[in-house]
Amino acid sequence: MTLTYHLQIVNLLAALLLLISFAMLSQRRIAGLITLFAWQGAALTASTALVAWSTGQHHLYYSAALTLVLKVIGMPWFFFRIVKKLDMDRDVEPMINIPTTMLIGIVLVIFSFNLALPISELSGTVMRSTLGIALACVLLAFLMMITRSKAIPQVIGFLAIENSLFFAATSATYGMPLVVELGVALDVMVGVFVMGIFFFQIRETFDSLDLKHMEKLKEK
Repeated sequence: MTLTYHLQIVNLLAALLLLISFAMLSQRRIAGLITLFAWQGAALTASTALVAWSTGQHHLYYSAALTLVLKVIGMPWFFFRIVKKLDMDRDVEPMINIPTTMLIGIVLVIFSFNLALPISELSGTVMRSTLGIALACVLLAFLMMITRSKAIPQVIGFLAIENSLFFAATSATYGMPLVVELGVALDVMVGVFVMGIFFFQIRETFDSLDLKHMEKLKEK
């Protein structure tokens, strides 16, 4: 009965992750997008910690702590600092209008649930019912990444994909080995700092973070 109660909360957190993914698709302001990314990390932290508590997979506690430090505190603070320095907190118009993007997102969710159904039946974890949501979050994050032309939203989209993949791994196999998670976290952290430097270089060269301006380099 206790496990069932835990699963209900995990399912609620999974639904929250899906709602946040849709909210990120419709968000036009960079600051709002960063805030939603932090909330996504918080939901992922809570879900991972709850699974660790209910299943006795103690290595997931370290994963939850790592997610809290990096995805909820560190990276959002870093992005807010970049946005403030570059004065880029403006509306971000996606390449596809919001209603069309949301409709595509709904189609991706339906596709994800149908794709995950036979896979979840093979999984022996207590979170196998959330695998469809995890795959949907991966595809929605990818959709957000390819429909934005600004550098910061694209990087946040990439990090949202990484969040969703971690949630999918937790759903299917109770997460990756801790050594692998630490390596991935270090790679992501280094990548974010490199992208931060990249942001400043783009801004100094083109006076904008719109990646469309880089197409001018092909003409020279």
